[in-house]
Amino acid sequence: MTNKTAYYKNEIGIIKISYQEKIQSIKLVNKVCSINEKTEISDKIFNQIDKYLKGEIKDFHIYDKLEITGTDFQQSVWQELINIPYGETRTYKDIAQKINNPKALRAVGTAIGKNPFLIIIPCHRVIRNDGKLGGFAYRISVKEKLLDLEKKY
Repeated sequence: MTNKTAYYKNEIGIIKISYQEKIQSIKLVNKVCSINEKTEISDKIFNQIDKYLKGEIKDFHIYDKLEITGTDFQQSVWQELINIPYGETRTYKDIAQKINNPKALRAVGTAIGKNPFLIIIPCHRVIRNDGKLGGFAYRISVKEKLLDLEKKY
């Protein structure tokens, strides 16, 4: 079965939701492709993202709709990201310690960079050990916007 895609525009850009029976990924992209297959499930996912961006919700209730695939290490990192409370940040070092692999800072950063679920698995809540924002797969300005939004509400 091939992935279907649905595109949604909002204030942070164009969100692409890839899915089959479950959601495979949620990413920011530069353009909408000609095939835009929105469904009830993709609409539900986007509606929760949209409510989050408007400050109407702080937690997502759609994890059962995600097909989270990755190595055991990646999945342990992503689970720790989900555990970061709304409005708070953690460092790469914090995440490495939480998964009982305190020397794996670089590997944690790599796993975070491969997070397939923008916003839903909140990689934007991870900052550098020196308190600076660090990198972000979708432009540092988007990371700043998401962190500022969470401080606001």
